Amino acid sequence: QVQLVESGGALAQAGGSLRLSCAASGSILSIANMGWYRQAPGNQRELVADITSGGSTNYADSVKGRFTISGDNTKNVVYLQMNSLKPEDTAVYYCVTASSINQLRAHPGFWGQGTQVTVSS
Repeated sequence: QVQLVESGGALAQAGGSLRLSCAASGSILSIANMGWYRQAPGNQRELVADITSGGSTNYADSVKGRFTISGDNTKNVVYLQMNSLKPEDTAVYYCVTASSINQLRAHPGFWGQGTQVTVSS
């Protein structure tokens, strides 16, 4: 089993910044790739960004140039630096992990409890 604990969600103003953190623990063999999904009210969950165990990153078009995902393999922690926030970034952000990047992008096996990000205009 893998446990994922997110932190860093808050209320921010448009144009501001937040950094989300996710600490993973449990079966280390399952923590090969990590990422962030988000879900806004009335919307489906969408993949925001992911990072492979080798450090390759991927971003949704809506956040490219504004968000940066990074990880610390020694601590099993992944971060999401969010800059130039927009009201449409308001959502619950979920940390995910999976043993393969394809699985992470399709059906991640492990989810955190989520952290709320609210961006005011």
